[in-house]
Amino acid sequence: MEKKQKINIDMKQYGMIVALIVIFIIFNILSSGKNATSMNINNLIMQNSYVIILAVGMLLCVLTGNVDLGVGSSVALTGAICAIFVIDYKMPVALAFLIVLFIGLFIGMFEGFFIAALGIPPFIVTLATMLMGRGLTYIALKAQTKGPLPVNYTKIGAGYLPTINLGTKDAPLDLLCILIAIVTTIFIILREIKSIQTNKKFNFNTLPLWQVILKFAVIISIVWFFFLKLATYRGIPIVLVLMTVLVGIYHFITSKTVAGRQIYALGGNAKAARLSGINIKKVYFLIYTNMGLLCAVAGIVLSARNASATPKAGDGFEMDAIASCYIGGAATTGGIGTIVGAVVGAFIMGILNNGMSLIGWSTDIQKVVKGLVLLGAVTIDLLSKRKNN
Repeated sequence: MEKKQKINIDMKQYGMIVALIVIFIIFNILSSGKNATSMNINNLIMQNSYVIILAVGMLLCVLTGNVDLGVGSSVALTGAICAIFVIDYKMPVALAFLIVLFIGLFIGMFEGFFIAALGIPPFIVTLATMLMGRGLTYIALKAQTKGPLPVNYTKIGAGYLPTINLGTKDAPLDLLCILIAIVTTIFIILREIKSIQTNKKFNFNTLPLWQVILKFAVIISIVWFFFLKLATYRGIPIVLVLMTVLVGIYHFITSKTVAGRQIYALGGNAKAARLSGINIKKVYFLIYTNMGLLCAVAGIVLSARNASATPKAGDGFEMDAIASCYIGGAATTGGIGTIVGAVVGAFIMGILNNGMSLIGWSTDIQKVVKGLVLLGAVTIDLLSKRKNN
């Protein structure tokens, strides 16, 4: 008699998605539906775009068992330099963006040199970068806000793709959002079919049909809810396109490339990775150089969103980015975590921030709640590992 197949859905992978849905529903109830309005869904994307960009880069640091404490200051510094170029020196926006990206690379290379070449612990190097970056930002801006920024600058952080309105002026419905939802749904289905076929070809275990249907129903419902809300507001934010491209690129790098496998190997066991021929110093250098580049991207997006650069921009972003990775399932010891998990963790943090603001909780209480959520996520991860061992 054939043995009945066990339930083998990856609860660690999908548990965070379930948690995200539950948290969203709770705050939707507490805010009397304000959490689910089209405007608020749009705000969730806009307000968390830079945290998601930073979380993508931070995950690579976390996979090695380290973090980057300097990202908030780097975001502020790069945003300030970009605003100064455009406003004070009348530099073309595209050229300013390009130069600032190179400045972000230099910041990352600066950190990478001390970490990889000199062997100074990342915690110390990035703490120093945090202090220096914030000081340089105040010096560059002379402790004042630099703005307003031109429209062609702010588009990347606050602009939208052209819409194709199927509705009315009072009740818009963007065709582009609907088409993207359809394409995304087809892609998810085809990807799952291909995965099932591959598993059957190599005689791997496959999920029971009911689990596949349940997973599809949840994920596709989220996709359609999300895009229908955008369709009834102002359409697709440009920053959403940027985030999607970055998430896709880094998901591919971490899951399909040799470089990605080397990062996981380094985090899993640095000594074994070194003995297997992996250039540990090179991996560290590239990870922190990459983090500097993404800080520059986030700095541009943040200054564009605010239409100005301020000395206190990016304050606390490093904590949100780090928390996003751990809440999204990354291990504190390194070697475990995914880009998608970090993005889900960032949205959980964003929904918490947004939801608590909507129901009128003070920033002090918000910090307490976010601290408890982070502590709970890490505690659950550590206890589950001890139980398995």
